[in-house]
Amino acid sequence: MESPAAPKVLVLGIGNLVMSDDGIGVKVVQRLQREFRLPDRVEIMDGGTLGLDILPRLEGIEQLIVVDAVETGRPPGTLVRLSGDEIPLALETRLSPHQMGLKDLLAVSHLMGHSPREMILVGIQPGSIEMGTELTPEVELHVETMMAAVLEELKRCGIEVTPKEQQITLGPL
Repeated sequence: MESPAAPKVLVLGIGNLVMSDDGIGVKVVQRLQREFRLPDRVEIMDGGTLGLDILPRLEGIEQLIVVDAVETGRPPGTLVRLSGDEIPLALETRLSPHQMGLKDLLAVSHLMGHSPREMILVGIQPGSIEMGTELTPEVELHVETMMAAVLEELKRCGIEVTPKEQQITLGPL
């Protein structure tokens, strides 16, 4: 049994599912929820287009892993890993309105003394944020890589992740 003092980890996927590649963060966390079993100290959350209503969810969080599309100026499909102070700087170039929401959320969380000890952004350069529910081919190619990057961050935090299909369920004997 884990101790009550065990660090809490939040994997937060953000984005707008009807703006093509902007929805990548939400799609990745939805797949993680469907395909993997995580310990109780880890929460996977579809943050959608965000808002300050998520603020209470940051209380007590030690590690925050954000999954999102992020403007890097690089070719579509380019993955990035940002940490700490790099995250607010990356959000200076606003990709979509929710990124201002993320920047505000992190700022208010800091002012209230609820900043996670560690913040990581697993991001990807979008190809398009036009209206549409499908990812562009350049971004679709990297969904598995983004999931692997999030799983690697969890592993780095000491979190053991188990694929759901490998769970053994014992029935009545």
